[in-house]
Amino acid sequence: MNRRRIGTAHEQEAADYLEQEGFRIIGRNFACRSGEIDIIAEESVEMPCGGSTDYLVFVEVKYREAKDRDGGPLAAVNAVKQKRIIRTARYYMLTHHLPEDTPVRFDVIGMSPGETVHIRDAFHVS
Repeated sequence: MNRRRIGTAHEQEAADYLEQEGFRIIGRNFACRSGEIDIIAEESVEMPCGGSTDYLVFVEVKYREAKDRDGGPLAAVNAVKQKRIIRTARYYMLTHHLPEDTPVRFDVIGMSPGETVHIRDAFHVS
């Protein structure tokens, strides 16, 4: 199987996982000149003081056959990749006419055979 097909299969696995966790998938593979975002979802999060907040969640999915010398799938989302994702997310929000104060979060799902790791709020806009 080629790399794109493998990536698509794992992105589907990640989307299924997110839906099972209560996320609502609103977009997949959003691309522009700045980059690509694998999954765009919404999650309603209960707040400690009561009520809930609906987050727009941009999800990067990384798959690796095994932990390699570079640290595996999660290590692949380095500072350069994070900046690219943030720029692409900003463009998504602009083109979809979303307010700047929309609660946004960046999650990463790292996958390897037999393991799925979901890191909520993996990085922030700086």
